[in-house]
Amino acid sequence: MQLRFPRLIVTSLLLATAARADDGMWLLNAPPLAELKQRYGFEPTPAWLEHVQKSAVRFNNGGSGSFASADGLIITNHHVGIDSLHKLSTKERDLLKQGYLARSRAEELKCVDLELNVLMSIEDVTARVNAGVKPGMSPAEALAARNAAKAAIEKESLAATGLRSDIVTLFQGARYHLYRYKRYTDVRLVFAPEEQAAFFGGDPDNFEYPRYNLDVTIFRAYENGQPAKVEHFLKWNPAGTKEGDLVFLAGHPGSTQRLITLAELEYARDVQLANSLRWLKSREVLLNSYSKSAPENARRAQDELRTIENSRKVWDGRIAGLLDPQLIAAKKAEEDALRKFAADQPALGAADAWDKIAAAQQVIARTATRYAFLETYNANSDLFKIARDLLRATAERPKADGDRLSDYRDARKAPFEFALFSAKPIYEDLEELKLAHFLTLMAMELGANDPAVVAALDGQSPTQRAAALVAGTKLKDIAVRRALYAQDAAAVAASADPMIQFARAIDGFARDARKTIEQQTEVKEQAHARIAQVRFAKDGDTTSPDATFTLRLSYGAVKGIATPAGKIPAYTQIGGTYTRAAERGFTPPFDLPASWVAAKDRLALDTPFNFISTNYSIGGNSGSPTINRDGEFVGIIFDGNIHTLVWNYAYSETQARSVSVDVRGILEAMRKIYGADAVVAELLGQK
Repeated sequence: MQLRFPRLIVTSLLLATAARADDGMWLLNAPPLAELKQRYGFEPTPAWLEHVQKSAVRFNNGGSGSFASADGLIITNHHVGIDSLHKLSTKERDLLKQGYLARSRAEELKCVDLELNVLMSIEDVTARVNAGVKPGMSPAEALAARNAAKAAIEKESLAATGLRSDIVTLFQGARYHLYRYKRYTDVRLVFAPEEQAAFFGGDPDNFEYPRYNLDVTIFRAYENGQPAKVEHFLKWNPAGTKEGDLVFLAGHPGSTQRLITLAELEYARDVQLANSLRWLKSREVLLNSYSKSAPENARRAQDELRTIENSRKVWDGRIAGLLDPQLIAAKKAEEDALRKFAADQPALGAADAWDKIAAAQQVIARTATRYAFLETYNANSDLFKIARDLLRATAERPKADGDRLSDYRDARKAPFEFALFSAKPIYEDLEELKLAHFLTLMAMELGANDPAVVAALDGQSPTQRAAALVAGTKLKDIAVRRALYAQDAAAVAASADPMIQFARAIDGFARDARKTIEQQTEVKEQAHARIAQVRFAKDGDTTSPDATFTLRLSYGAVKGIATPAGKIPAYTQIGGTYTRAAERGFTPPFDLPASWVAAKDRLALDTPFNFISTNYSIGGNSGSPTINRDGEFVGIIFDGNIHTLVWNYAYSETQARSVSVDVRGILEAMRKIYGADAVVAELLGQK
């Protein structure tokens, strides 16, 4: 049974009104205590919150996870770990196809460039960030003042604590919090199933339910060459859950836009998502064609292609939501109420805030395509990204810390260098193909006579230019990167490396576009800060901020779905995997790995496998532990059904559900399919 994307029912949607039902992605330092107590009779203690916070792990390649043992075991989704699995694979040892199990700690494979972060503390630094922004400042002056304050706070915190220190913007600019993280950069692979088990059903079943996926991968964090000793980790409860149980997600949702204005929502619909979908779909076609030409090509492109396919489906769902006039009408009604309240309360000084944002958004819309191609897409090339980082890092280094581009400030130096000197594999044929594709699209979107396009192509066709750049660059060599990074800006700018010269040729155009976007974003942040005060005055502080890829807590209940055709149960069973495969004739992507075929008779086929809950989640939550009220691990989220795709803009629990792998299914598979008894014993605290 598969769900269809329904027409949105406005009365069931929550935009940015006071929290009801299981709505919200809550800060760990501002949990919804009253709502939890009223709805579920549960009030987490400060000790409970600290334990969950320090057990949660952020994967800096875009996902979540949690500590699972005192010796640094960490569980996340397979599709979060796929980047590391891909980089550890070779033509001869394809970890995505074969899976992996370390039979001893000596066999645990060190990841190439995976950084994990654990949130240690949160500090409100709003007053310090805003102190330098004076009335009457231009957007450029205000931006410079705010950037200087942020850089100083982050640098001071890093020096004092040794912890990664990031200032996080909340409520679109109403508040600024300093997040301090412990970093782990020695991370090793312990266990991963075959991708076919983790992503059973492939793209057809993605964002659907029922599901049958073992979407898990287990790593171990190391310090000083030894397994990390961690105080806070989630104990696993092998009894799992039952329908109606209260469960929590503790993870790092990427971004939501529930508190944006109507003008920003219309921009997302008419410009942002349309541009993104064109970019994604063209890349998907390119990589599919490349993959079909040879098995090795398919392996090389697999990680990126999976990411694109998933993003494309997300964006399609979001467009479907934003094209529903009822959602737009609901946003307008909410905004009208706020604007009326602001007009009736002139002391709040926010009456013109929405108009300020609308004007800034018009400027952003005019610059959006240029900004995307010149600044954010990074020429669709790893080699170009390396070249740009070398060029900019050395150019920014002599500047005062607060005057630098944010990526190159002192507080970001360690993670920046860790990524810059990654030994990840770079495939020249794929680089050339992707770069030529980018240059072609850039010329089509900006125009062949655009000065930036002329500079980028340098008198050649996109195919010729890409071939010359990839063949001529030496930046695959980490030693070359290190040597260039040690030089000054003039020496790097004068480098004969063609990829660096390419980056230099368009850097001025890219910086101009970035400057425009950042200054207009500053205008919007100032206006949003005033709107937030209106919201707080009108509704109280009862709304969680939009997601920012920082740690959040959501709560909900294990709950099936009522449909006109009958109820969809909350749980699937591991035996349903075999039934689903047989129904689809065991044809890809519904074929089963040999390990699963061989193990069928050993399995308890009625073991709960996947389950759904009303927890609010979004991209970035992947790998978040599903936790019971005792703070125990009972599952791991890996998806949402298709109804959740509109959650980026509005929440409803009528049919939308987050989807988790059940702890019971994980343990059954690890024991009886993969023979991972030693890992299971450690997960259950039996060794």
